[in-house]
Amino acid sequence: MPFFAVASVMMLEELRKKKERFQALEKELSSPELLSNREEYKQKSKEYANLKDFVNEYDNLLALDREKASLEKMIEDEGDKSEYAVLARKELEGVLEAIEGKRKQLEDMIIGESGPAHDTNIIMEIRAGTGGIEASLFASDLLKMYTKYAAKKGWDVSMLNFSESELGGVKEAVFAVEGKDVFKRLQFEMGTHRVQRVPETEAGGRIHTSAATVAVLPEPEDVDIEIQPQDLKVDTYRSSGAGGQHVNVTDSAIRITHLPTGLVVSCQDERSQHKNRAKAMRVLKARLLEHKEEEQRSKISAERKKQVGSGDRSEKIRTYNFPENRVTDHRIKLSLYNLAEILEGEMEELISALIEEDRKLKLQSSGVE
Repeated sequence: MPFFAVASVMMLEELRKKKERFQALEKELSSPELLSNREEYKQKSKEYANLKDFVNEYDNLLALDREKASLEKMIEDEGDKSEYAVLARKELEGVLEAIEGKRKQLEDMIIGESGPAHDTNIIMEIRAGTGGIEASLFASDLLKMYTKYAAKKGWDVSMLNFSESELGGVKEAVFAVEGKDVFKRLQFEMGTHRVQRVPETEAGGRIHTSAATVAVLPEPEDVDIEIQPQDLKVDTYRSSGAGGQHVNVTDSAIRITHLPTGLVVSCQDERSQHKNRAKAMRVLKARLLEHKEEEQRSKISAERKKQVGSGDRSEKIRTYNFPENRVTDHRIKLSLYNLAEILEGEMEELISALIEEDRKLKLQSSGVE
C-alpha cells in the first residue's frame, strides 16, 4: 500500500503546500528585487532553510515508498518459495520500519510549526514563591537542576540577572539557554513548581510546602519584536549586593520600562552600564514576545485546557516530594521515584513524557492522526 493511502487528507495537503512553498521561495531568492531588500531576504532565507530540511525528508520518504512498491512487486512476481522473495521480504521489513519513522518525523514537523520553532533559544526565569527562605532554597535547587540538564544536552547557559537570598538561596534568576531543541524540551517547564520537605531549620521535623515559579520565554529574532525608542523609560541606579566598593560608586545597574505594556526589566549583573542595558533589552524582547503570544492564547483558552497545561505561571504543574523521593507532574499524572537523580539533571524521562503527550493531543486536534 503506498504511503499516501495511509496518510490523512490533511497531512497530504500539508505536504503538498510545503513543497510548493519551497519551490516558490527558490525562485524568489534568486530575484534581484528581493536581494535589494535585506530584511525580507533574511526572513525568506530562514523560511527556505527550514523548509529545505522538511522537503528533503519528504523526498526521502517518497523514495522509500517507491522502494517498498518495487519490493512488493518482486515478491508477487517471484512467488512465495523463491529465494529472491525471501530476501525481498526481509528487506521490505526494514523499509516499512523506515517509512513509519519518516511518517512520524514528518507529522512532528507539521504539528511543531504552529508555535515557536523547536530550535528557538529561550530565556528562563526562576523566582522564589511562597515559603520564605525555604522557597528561595528550592528556587536554587531548580536552577541547579536546569543548568545540569543543559550541560548534559550540550547547551550553553548564560546568566542575565541574578538575585541571591540568605543561606545561598535564589530570589530571582534570569538566564539564557542556547542549543539544539532547547524550546522543544523545556517549553513545558513553565508554571509553579511545589516542594514538600522538612527544612533544615525545622526543629520539629514537620514537612513544609513551598513553591517557585518558572517562566520559559522563546527568545525572538530582532524582526519578531519591534521596539520604538520613545516607548522606553531607562533608569540607572547603583548595584546592590556583592561587588566591593565598585558597586557603591557607579550607577551601572539598568531598569527599563516599556511604557505601552508597563513591563519592567532590570539588570545589575555587569559592572558596565552598556552590558547591563544589552542584557535587559534581551530579556525585555522575550517578555514582549510572551505578552504578544499570551494575548493570542487568551482567545483560545478553552482549547488550550485540553493541552499539556495552560502555561500559566500560577498553575501548579509539578510536586517534588522529598520524604517519598517522588516527583509528580500533575498535568500528565506521572510520578517518578527518583527525585535525587532528577534534581541532578536526569530529566529526560519526565521531559520526553510531556513531549509525547503534547504530540498526541496536537495530532488529535489537527486531524493528522
